[in-house]
Amino acid sequence: MERQKLNPTIQYVLSIVGFLCCCLSGLGFIPAGIAFYMANQKLKEAANDPENYDGVQAMKTAKTVSLVVLILNLLYLAYTIYLISTIGWTELQEQQQDLIEQWGLQ
Repeated sequence: MERQKLNPTIQYVLSIVGFLCCCLSGLGFIPAGIAFYMANQKLKEAANDPENYDGVQAMKTAKTVSLVVLILNLLYLAYTIYLISTIGWTELQEQQQDLIEQWGLQ
């Protein structure tokens, strides 16, 4: 029987997209969570029949990368929720506007 190769490319792409979306109030947890789930499922399939799969180490690395990105996004999301709940949305927007005017970006 031919050995199947685990290809972690989609997990890496989703992790990178999740990392880039971290700046959007931590919403990158969605693609990072999907990447983590997919990598975990592939590793479970490979664990059931290890002699028929190649690239297990690369998939483990993809799982680790997606887990790190997922944790970063969840922490940033929690921080954003904390800021909004403590100082309020309008105050947060006013502070951002003050910073933009201070730096002369407008």
